[in-house]
Amino acid sequence: MPDSIMVSDFRIDVVRKAIKNVHLTVHPPDGRVRIAAPARIQLDTLRLYAIKKLAWIREQRAVIRAQARETARDFVSRESHYVWGRRYLLRVIEGTETPFIVLKPRSLVMQLRPGTPTDRRNALLATWYREQVRAAIEPLLMHWTIALNVAPERVIVRRMKTMWGSCTPTSLTIRLNTELARKPPECLEYILVHELIHLLEPTHNERFIALMDQHLSNWRNRRAALNRLPVRHDEWEYGTQRGQ
Repeated sequence: MPDSIMVSDFRIDVVRKAIKNVHLTVHPPDGRVRIAAPARIQLDTLRLYAIKKLAWIREQRAVIRAQARETARDFVSRESHYVWGRRYLLRVIEGTETPFIVLKPRSLVMQLRPGTPTDRRNALLATWYREQVRAAIEPLLMHWTIALNVAPERVIVRRMKTMWGSCTPTSLTIRLNTELARKPPECLEYILVHELIHLLEPTHNERFIALMDQHLSNWRNRRAALNRLPVRHDEWEYGTQRGQ
């Protein structure tokens, strides 16, 4: 059973992991709070850490609870889906050709074999989103690795349920969520810059904020845009902070 601590009027779940730093996260849909921490750190120490972050926790819980969420999708014609922040109507065509997806000016066309189940339709769209993100980050990486003077060894694009992006500075690895293809392009750039700056500063301290302000001055507006758009019913978007 995981530990838990009480801070103010809510409980924080504590999960022990083989990590070096503390990770504080706030999860939808109800604002559940979790701390992932090394085994050596005592609960009293984690409680003090959470108290210091109380204002940030309340802010994240308010954002999450106010965020609109889409209903579950069946991937049938006339259903709405987002691509780069714009809403398109899905057009499903059944045939014997190899399944594919193509974006038209007003619709998202999905070619499927007859009887394709919902989970396969979902998987096909997820793969297409991944391809869109991979193509979009190439010029962004070329620009920002030079601007920040960083050199990630790997940039992985995959579906993630717990974050828009992540960075592992020790292995110089950046991970980006395929679902970013549903958000405006400036949101993808914001997340990419955010994670690349973690190669310079692993925590969300004052130096990290200063670097974000220096290199992407409107990053707060981009973050707000990311939070304003509806998220899928199964997305686990959340706020996160890392501590020493």
